[in-house]
Amino acid sequence: MRRLARSTLTYWDRSDLVETAELLLTELVTNALRHASGVEIGVRLYLQDDQLVIEVNDGSPLVPVPRHAGPDDESGRGLFLVEALAGSWGVSADGTTTWCTLPLTKGSTDMEPAAVTAPVLREMLLELPPDSSAVKIARVSGRTKLTMLDWPGNGHAAIDVLGALVHNAVTYGLTGAPGQSLSARLGVTEARELVIDVTDPNPKFPNFTEAVDGTAGRGLWNARQHGARLSWFVASDFEGKTVRATFKPGPVDL
Repeated sequence: MRRLARSTLTYWDRSDLVETAELLLTELVTNALRHASGVEIGVRLYLQDDQLVIEVNDGSPLVPVPRHAGPDDESGRGLFLVEALAGSWGVSADGTTTWCTLPLTKGSTDMEPAAVTAPVLREMLLELPPDSSAVKIARVSGRTKLTMLDWPGNGHAAIDVLGALVHNAVTYGLTGAPGQSLSARLGVTEARELVIDVTDPNPKFPNFTEAVDGTAGRGLWNARQHGARLSWFVASDFEGKTVRATFKPGPVDL
């Protein structure tokens, strides 16, 4: 849920809300898991007027009540934390949904907004060496992964874009620190879109817009000419970034 929240907020160009929203969502989902065992849990995030709304539905009519945890207790502070961090919070009339809100501030401007990508149904991971050989390995391995995913689109364009993203990561994403790594992921969504993610250890991409429109290099510009929608966001599992290319299924007019 934290990963989906981060990706969704980044696509909405609301990276300023990610950390607080992840924490609030964690507390609400944890509370639902502890007190509504055995039922399906639903989560919804949406923007309404000047606020972000987070809803967690556990199907249980039992209304959650904040506990007064002792100084040595290891739990029991979740709803107090929600109360402290959220703009407001409450419970639906039937008791099944706990919600909270965050006020919207001025959003980040150095990440390109993009439409929310549907959850990936199938994916293939590529582990890459943190050097220039990663480009060739990604292209060779990517062809195999793409065949296994059986994506109904322009495979040649997709592999060219994968190579461009990996080349970009090798050239600009490696900072020289020991123990760094590169990775890539190919995934297919329910709408049969292909999602290509390339993750590197550098959390910054200050010239993303210029790179996409071709005024700062041609790699990402060429990727867009192949029909890819491009965006980037801070990686959720470590301090780095992910550059994403999304393709629609079917032939691509180049």
